[in-house]
Amino acid sequence: MGKYFGTDGFRGKANIDLNSNHAFLIGSFFGQLAAKEGKKEKKIVIGQDTRQSGDMFVNALAAGITSSGADAYILGTVPTPGVAFVTKSYGFNYGIMVSASHNPYEDNGIKVLNCNGEKLDEDTVLECEDYIDAGVDKVVLAQSADIGESSGFHSAHIRYIDHLKSCVSHSFDGLKIALDCANGSASNFAGEIFRDLGADVHVLSNDPNGVNINVDCGSTHIDALCKFVKDNGYDMGFAYDGDADRCLAADKNGKEVSGDELMLLLARRLKKENKLNKNVLVTTIMSNFGLYKALDDLGIAYEKTAVGDKYVYENMLENKHSLGGEQSGHIIFSSLATTGDGMLTSLMVVDSLIELGETLDEAASKMTVYPQVLKNVTVDDKEKTLLDEVVIASIDKAEERLKGDGRVLVRPSGTEPYVRVMAEASTNELCEKAVDDIISAISKSGHLKK
Repeated sequence: MGKYFGTDGFRGKANIDLNSNHAFLIGSFFGQLAAKEGKKEKKIVIGQDTRQSGDMFVNALAAGITSSGADAYILGTVPTPGVAFVTKSYGFNYGIMVSASHNPYEDNGIKVLNCNGEKLDEDTVLECEDYIDAGVDKVVLAQSADIGESSGFHSAHIRYIDHLKSCVSHSFDGLKIALDCANGSASNFAGEIFRDLGADVHVLSNDPNGVNINVDCGSTHIDALCKFVKDNGYDMGFAYDGDADRCLAADKNGKEVSGDELMLLLARRLKKENKLNKNVLVTTIMSNFGLYKALDDLGIAYEKTAVGDKYVYENMLENKHSLGGEQSGHIIFSSLATTGDGMLTSLMVVDSLIELGETLDEAASKMTVYPQVLKNVTVDDKEKTLLDEVVIASIDKAEERLKGDGRVLVRPSGTEPYVRVMAEASTNELCEKAVDDIISAISKSGHLKK
């Protein structure tokens, strides 16, 4: 990760950590890169979610793009995967999404995608950060007829919606489905798509006002959806996050269904149709131990990446895998999208249930979710802590004790002075003991900060 950009773009408090000057410089940088590519058209498309600061950042980005000599196309409110789809299908040099995903409205972020709708390579990110640090005074401005133009491009929404519907093989007639749009990017899209496919739909949290995005709703606050589905007799429900690149679900009994359980269902369907490339599901190291047990039982192989859908996609691209994702609900279908797409995931889940002749609760029951205990401990030095022989020995001992019946995962936080100690096992007591023993070893080694 760089100085400004993390695994999911440049994110922070609007006008505190991330301001309009940053946005102008990012627009200018990528506008100049587009100009250097030598294509006849130099064009960049911009989308946003529903948070209050979005227009400010979109306008600043457009100013930077056009002042560098490239053209800016404004999509308006759209999911992040919609920007990725439009970027690739319309031949844009770059796509930019203004969103802080599942964060509160006070935050915002800027995600930049290459011409294929993929997240940027690290070298380009570092070059952009150097450009930001150089400041506005170093910007070379286009002159006269070379100045770019900015225009609306809302018509591209239609092609994205049509693409999503084209991925479905079955009618949704007779199904009652609830959707929680998190007062975010999916608000103007999800209900329409499911109704067009025949479902009886009720949409929650689809009235964005700039400050209510992700507030007690969406995939990070799924309880309201679970209650609605159960109390009103719906077959299932789906919850998206602010920019609709992730999806979690609720079954008819009001039980939350995780990204791991959804991936298992989708992998089973692809395997049945001989479309699960190399018979592999790509996960991150945070997927539940129960998922791997279920995959082993089904004869499906798996690979594990670092946390972040960026790393999942990189693995899928390099190894030509067809399905991968995260426990949090970022799920990627490599033949259909270049990033996690919450609406696509929900559509494919319903389609897969129909194909397999199952209800969502029946599908979720194919996996036993193992209890998990996660504790963050503040340490003096993350790297030294993880290399300490006493700590390593405690981790080895815990892993040996849980062998075949769970696992431990000890990793540094990417943004805070924490070491995260996690254990999964068949009982909560086993988890607690494994985690506490490792934390005790961290304390004995002298690295634990009170």
